[in-house]
Amino acid sequence: MMRSELDAAGVREPALREAYRQCRQINARAGKTFFLATRLLSPSQRPAVHALYGFARRADDILDDFDDSRGKDLRAEQLQQFSNRLFDSVNGDYRCGNDPTLTAVVDTARKYDIGWDLFDDFLASMRMDLSVTDYPNRAALERYMYGSAEVIGLQLLPVLGTVGPREEAAPYAAALGKAFQLTNFLRDVDEDLRRGRIYLPADELAAHGVDRDLLTWCQSNRRIDSRVRRALAEQHAIARAVYAEAQPGIPTLHPASRPCVSVALTLYSEILDRIEDMDFEIFGQRASVGQVRRLTMAAAGIARAWQARLRHGIR
Repeated sequence: MMRSELDAAGVREPALREAYRQCRQINARAGKTFFLATRLLSPSQRPAVHALYGFARRADDILDDFDDSRGKDLRAEQLQQFSNRLFDSVNGDYRCGNDPTLTAVVDTARKYDIGWDLFDDFLASMRMDLSVTDYPNRAALERYMYGSAEVIGLQLLPVLGTVGPREEAAPYAAALGKAFQLTNFLRDVDEDLRRGRIYLPADELAAHGVDRDLLTWCQSNRRIDSRVRRALAEQHAIARAVYAEAQPGIPTLHPASRPCVSVALTLYSEILDRIEDMDFEIFGQRASVGQVRRLTMAAAGIARAWQARLRHGIR
């Protein structure tokens, strides 16, 4: 399967093919819902999407995979080295060496003319995770989310293709990236708190009488407080509204890419449904969409994607 995708994408050089193959493995292992949605894209599009995912995941792993006893200085050094290798490869003859995520993403960015500023903004937000553990208000969180989520949508846009000018579709792509991340923030409050981070605006939590101490109490006791439930319900409604902002952007995409994005939007937004079904009891359990539902949606999407590719003569 991967060989046919690389052939369709015109990737011929053996080392580059291996880099893309490893990015695909990262996506399949660590981003199951996202990977499932990529199966709805044409084979020629998939390697680029895997490369972008692999790059983002590589940066995220640098932040989260080190033992806390080794300190943030080591993580900062590793992230800076990763950033330096990326931009050295862009601006000179430096080779990415044995880092497949950089090899593949540099090739993808050049092929699809993805702006390097988007990668710089992404890495800037990743650096924030080294020192910022709380966000005082929505504006501060929005600044973080631009680099950590909205630019992901903007990076993917050239790969997905649009029916009109890219800039007209860009706000919708950014909104969808934000909607996905807001969903993660709600689903992962427990996990993020264990890492010392809270990705919910402190002033909006405080309006319901919620602070870090109360969230920590909920985590320790594996139960939700009524004040926390109300605060999470408000954040849940905000995430829903962002999905509503993103939805009208699907028709701005190339017809062959619409089934993929539609399925991804539906499945990810259904995580919000599961959180609501759990009555916001997010401590000790993780909201997820069942495999049967994911496969059912994917099967329907594959049929639509195949028909769209046939109509437009896309491999």
